[in-house]
Amino acid sequence: MNSSALHIINGDSLTEQVEELDLPGQIIVWRELLCEGPSFKEVGSSKFIKQRTKFLKETYGISAENYQERFVSQLKKLKAAKDYDHVVLWFEFDLFCHINMLAAISFYREHKPEVPFYLVCSKRQKGEDEFLPLSRLPEKHLLNHFNKKIQLQEEDLEIASLVWELYCGNDPMKLKQQIKKTSNFEYLSSCIRAHIERFPNSKTGINSLERNVLRLVENQHITSINQLLGYALQYQGYYGYSDSQMERVLQKLSIFYTLEKDRVILTEKGRDALDQNKNFYQELKNDDCLGGARVFDFLYDADSHKVLKL
Repeated sequence: MNSSALHIINGDSLTEQVEELDLPGQIIVWRELLCEGPSFKEVGSSKFIKQRTKFLKETYGISAENYQERFVSQLKKLKAAKDYDHVVLWFEFDLFCHINMLAAISFYREHKPEVPFYLVCSKRQKGEDEFLPLSRLPEKHLLNHFNKKIQLQEEDLEIASLVWELYCGNDPMKLKQQIKKTSNFEYLSSCIRAHIERFPNSKTGINSLERNVLRLVENQHITSINQLLGYALQYQGYYGYSDSQMERVLQKLSIFYTLEKDRVILTEKGRDALDQNKNFYQELKNDDCLGGARVFDFLYDADSHKVLKL
């Protein structure tokens, strides 16, 4: 393989570590959180930017100028990049990174000629004691992951583009059908499953991630909301949410727990939700979107693992 690589890296933290490796090629930093809020298939289009700017401003206080500077400018660099003969994707195993990765692949394939794609993704490899995200690996192990990067086939890239299109669509059941597909994206099926379980449970109105937070409150001796945030981040599974995203989850769940005598405990509503004694769908209902689907237009049935449209 020649050394003229285009590296697309998810986030600034991992970018700093990759830069320490002093690898040849150009770096594009992907700064988005497309696993939340509305998304439009044509990444970088005026409709996409309008949707994302509105969502990020209203939800996280990110200004339009900041979005242009930190994300749209990188899209322009990606579109203008040339004189490379392969692309290296640096993305973690979780839903946060995978949705970003799918969008990056889709954007690239719309604007660039076909070149080989390689994936560097979290995976326990020989000589490593534990499973760690790329951003927490020591330099020698990160380089080991790079040297053992996975070449993606055309079929893999087609699956990625399709899953992105379906994520931006309004029928999560079509997306669920992709779980059984095999590809070189080792964690894609798990990420799709995690996404599907973000729709409100048909019996309680809370989703799987939210139910897991309430379980932590019930089972752990948690003495502050900040400690609850730490637990929720540590035990979130395949979601990969950041602090600000998880804080939003905790705020939504605030009717289900309270801080009493230096311990976070479940309220009566929290116990009812965890024990599936009551459905809180109407109380929690809002206009949130995940990709192209309005969250509360659907229910997740845990028994059949199906998403039901209301």
